[in-house]
This record gives sequence, structure tokens and C-alpha cells, in this order.
Amino acid sequence: MIPSLSHWFTQQDINAALATLLARGIAIVVVVFLSFLANFLAKRMLLSGVSYLISRTKTEWDDALLKHQFFDHLAHFTPAIVITLLAPMALEGYPKAILITTNALNIYIIIIGVLAIDALLNAVSTVYQTFEVSKDIPIKAFMQALKIIIYFLAFIFIISALLNKSPLYFLSGLGALTAIFMLIFKDAILGFVAGIQLTANKMVIPGDWIEMPNYGADGAVLEVSLTTVKIQNWDKTITTIPTYALISESFKNWQGMTESGGRRIKRAIHIDMNTIRFCTDEIIEKFAKIRPISGYIETKKKELTLYNTEHGLDDSSIVNRRQLTNIGTFRAYVLAYLKNHPQIHKDMTFLVRQLAPTEHGLPIEIYVFCSDTDWANYEAIQADIFDHLFAALPEFELKVFQNPTGNDFSVLAENHANR
Repeated sequence: MIPSLSHWFTQQDINAALATLLARGIAIVVVVFLSFLANFLAKRMLLSGVSYLISRTKTEWDDALLKHQFFDHLAHFTPAIVITLLAPMALEGYPKAILITTNALNIYIIIIGVLAIDALLNAVSTVYQTFEVSKDIPIKAFMQALKIIIYFLAFIFIISALLNKSPLYFLSGLGALTAIFMLIFKDAILGFVAGIQLTANKMVIPGDWIEMPNYGADGAVLEVSLTTVKIQNWDKTITTIPTYALISESFKNWQGMTESGGRRIKRAIHIDMNTIRFCTDEIIEKFAKIRPISGYIETKKKELTLYNTEHGLDDSSIVNRRQLTNIGTFRAYVLAYLKNHPQIHKDMTFLVRQLAPTEHGLPIEIYVFCSDTDWANYEAIQADIFDHLFAALPEFELKVFQNPTGNDFSVLAENHANR
């Protein structure tokens, strides 16, 4: 190519040295022009054609490749191919220039190749997210680890191209640098190992509600990556936790509660012990009119009458005989009320129990499960239940224990003054 051009210029009465220079310059311009033309055609025609074909298909993987610009990166190979084929002819006779150009092209191809592989991995991750298994086995941490390895190898190949050395020359020296790399990539290595453990044991996945008080985290997992786990707290703030912290420290995962279909209600009503008493016949008749426990009252009356008669227990004192109490009857009412409540799970733990009395009264604890696990609905249902029970307490001649307030002392002082 260059000799022919140089000969033609010589025939035009141009100095031989200048003719050679002009021929080489034209050859270089032609190579550059052809590379730009190849890049233009690849992007305008080939990419447009590929995009059109992809838009006509029903598969998702090709859409993911287009979205992450995989084909755009591949298009950048065309000018490199043109220069690789034509540059040796344009630079014939200049081995150093050919070497420099070749090394530059190698670096360019490595960079474009890495970007294309990165786009391919992103597309694979996007397609994987469409499968149901992705909810149980996230692969983002693995993808990030793979990208780090690819970028690291690309860096080695670029250095070898710049220094004109074999990549094996640098890879063989990595043993001495292992400690340094472990220090630099400590978080990445720990995160990668933690990510494998989290995934293998299905400890946490995006969408889980976890609680980690040491880090101020209480909310839904947004992302599990190689080095960090992002959690959106219920106040809409974002907490970022090192991935390995989920392995080295304890955390609470509420996902089991959501999947079980029941959310625990565990709350106590503290009864003023001064209001606890045996039931008189009048009180029993009053309780018998309360529909949820009317059957309980009739059954209990027969049971107690039979027991007292069989054991010859007299009624000279109320404590000589087995008697109904207002607190026991209230517990029976709470059980009946909850059993009839449509939002209480009947197949899970169902307890209404009396705890040890304290200086704050006698706790009657409700330990049941709400069948609606949504937070807002759960709180509303729980509040409705206790609204009703607090309002029902006076019907059983019971009072809630409450520490004296300023108003209580004012009434006491007023009563004392009126005496």
C-alpha cells in the first residue's frame, strides 16, 4: 500500500522522502477514517437492526442485554478490528510504532471486553430476578465477587500490555502480595464468605423484616451485596450494615412470623387487687346474662354445687366453699371473647393467664396470635381488643391498677378538707 502510493508521488516529481511521508500519512488517515466509518456503521445500522429484532421477540434475556448496553459495548470492537488489520500496513517499517499501536489496541480491547462482560453479568442478574428462586437465593454478592475477579485480571493484562510482559509474570508474583491483597480486600472477602453463608442457610433475603438494635436497624431488607446489607427502617431512613456483621452478631428475622400467618399479641391488663372478690348470688345472676359466658356460668354453678355437696362443705363462711370469683369469671369472659373474635388465630398458642402479682397489681396476660400480620391492621385489631376489655372490666366489678396521679391527690385533699 505505502510503496505504491510513494511510487505514484515520485512519478509526480515529488521528493522521494516527502513522497514516502505523504504516502504513510494518507495510509494512517485512511485507517483512522475506516475505523470511524466501521464504528458509525456498527452503531447506526447493526445496533438499530439488533434493537428492532429484539423488540419483536417475546423473550426477556435479549431485552436485558439491550437494556444493559451489552451490544453497544460489542459495537466498540469494530474500530479496533479495523485498526488491528490495517495498522501494520500503514506503519510498515516502524516496528516500535506497530508495537505501541498493538499494545494500545490490546488495552482498548481488554477495557471494552471487561465492560461487555460487566453488562452481560448485569443482564444475567436482571433475568435471574424474574425467577421465583431469586427471592430465596439472591446472587448479587456472587456477581459482585465475580466482577472484582474479572476487573482484577483485566488490570493484570493491562499492566502486562503496558510493560510488554507476559501476564504469567505478574500472576506468579501474587503469592508475595497475598497479605497486602487480603488487607485491601478484607471487607470484600469477609462479605463474600458471609454472603455465601447467608444464602446457603437462607438467613436473610431482600424483603425480609429484620431487627438489629446494635446498628439501629429495624425494617425491610432492600439489598444484600458483597460488602453491605441495606435496610429501610420503618421511619424510611436507610441503615447500612456490613454483610459479615449478620454472621458474627445476632439479629432477629421477623419473616418467619409473616410466613406463619400469625402475629403475636402479648399484653397484660393489671388488675387492682383490692377489687378482687367472691361472687354473690346476685353477681352470678348478673354474669349469667352476659351471652359469651352464660354457658360457662351454668356449667360452673352445677360443678361447684355438686362438689360442695359431695364434700359436705357448709356455707357458714364464704371461704368454706368453692365459689366463683369475679377475676376468674373475667378470665373466662376474655377466653370466650377471643375465641369468637374473627381475627384471632385459633390454631396457634392461645392463652389467657394470670401472672405473679406485683406492686402494679395482678397481671392478666393475653398471649394469642392475630391472623393479620400487616403492621397497621395488627395494631388496630390489638387496640380494638383491649379497648373492649378495658371497657368490660367494670361489669365484673374490677378496676385497672393505676398509680395515683395529681388529680387523685387533689380529690383526697378535698375530701379530707370537707370532713
